[in-house]
Amino acid sequence: MFDDYFRQYALIAIFAGGAVLIPLSMLLISWVASVVRIRPHKPNPVKYELYECGVQPIGPTRWMQFNFRYYMYALLFVVFDVETVFLYPWAIRFQHLGLFAFVEMLIFVLILLIGLAYAWRKRALEWE
Repeated sequence: MFDDYFRQYALIAIFAGGAVLIPLSMLLISWVASVVRIRPHKPNPVKYELYECGVQPIGPTRWMQFNFRYYMYALLFVVFDVETVFLYPWAIRFQHLGLFAFVEMLIFVLILLIGLAYAWRKRALEWE
């Protein structure tokens, strides 16, 4: 029983180690390639121009400020998208889970609805 328990943690440790080692090794290889001069280095003013979706940007491009509402909409979308990810498997196994899981999911949805009501009250969903 304990062997299987520790084997699962070993698998998580292997994945975590790979998640750290692979990007670090790529950065190290890139750095070594620049030191050894394998990687080309040809600076050009055209390469440093801003580029957006295949079109040259119009207007002031250096310090363009975005409205915070863009980020608020994105965060609210992510929150309710995650809610959907949790609700789908629960709905599939609803008949087998019982009353405890139903109450637990009601509490989860209630917390999210409170957050939605708060965003609505603060007028975060209105576009001016």
